[in-house]
Amino acid sequence: MKAIQYKAFGNSDVVEVAEISQPEIRNEDEVLIQVKAASVNPLDIKLRNGIMQTMRPVNLPFVPGADVAGVVIATGDRVIQFKAGDQVIAVTREGGYAEYALANVNHVALKPANTSFEEATSLVVNIGTAQSVLFNEGKLAKGQKVLIQGAAGATGAAMVQMAKNARAYVIATASGKGVALVKSLGADEVIDYRSEDLTVLAKDIDLVADCAGGEFQHKLFEVLKPGGKLLSIVIPPSAELAEKYQVEARFISSNISANSLSDGLLLVNEGKLRPIVAKTFRLEEAAQAQDYLSAGGVNGKVVLLVAQ
Repeated sequence: MKAIQYKAFGNSDVVEVAEISQPEIRNEDEVLIQVKAASVNPLDIKLRNGIMQTMRPVNLPFVPGADVAGVVIATGDRVIQFKAGDQVIAVTREGGYAEYALANVNHVALKPANTSFEEATSLVVNIGTAQSVLFNEGKLAKGQKVLIQGAAGATGAAMVQMAKNARAYVIATASGKGVALVKSLGADEVIDYRSEDLTVLAKDIDLVADCAGGEFQHKLFEVLKPGGKLLSIVIPPSAELAEKYQVEARFISSNISANSLSDGLLLVNEGKLRPIVAKTFRLEEAAQAQDYLSAGGVNGKVVLLVAQ
């Protein structure tokens, strides 16, 4: 089968198209999926650069790709939830940049009928991350104020919609074309972080969801009320600033099991959460797709289309 792999760590020039063996079910809890679309995530680029080898080592040659949308081809003996022909989304952790991929049944869910494959694959990590940050860890409740930093990105856009559906008051930061996008998703207030000072415009926030990191993260402490939470999916927040401002500040690793996707997928099926796809590339253009994401300023998800 056709797949994307790399045999050494480095920049996108290590990425190559290869012919490799199609994966086979070896575990009774596995699902074999014919991939129609695969997401390109920041993690893919970090793994390729080799900077994650201590935290999440990979063996070379490596086929990237953490989440896919496609059609079930076969299932292990213990899988009763899915059958051949089902259209699904799945977390694969690796191997998604290929014509076929394996996933554990606990990380597979039915594709929303009202989405295309490219839209559906854009939902997996985003919904799981939003659920983890906003509700599992952030305990966001109706009427609370949440600030979403980097709201025009793929995950931030999902957070805006899920927070609004939970009837929270949503303040979002974005820039450029992202400002209009976030407004269209229902944010109560949108702050252009390049031209406006969020520390002046936002106060007494219950929860800050940081999807951007970088130089702006230290400012996020200033908008929280005492006892509030700063949860980042990018870099660990400063423990010293957390103590200074009397808030909780943590880095969050997302839970993207099928169970964590259920609430968000229900919203998708009801038409209350829409996927945002920024740009699609062919599977063979995986290197260009990663470079496009790395350049920054992407509003929505970058997706690989797998032709078969």
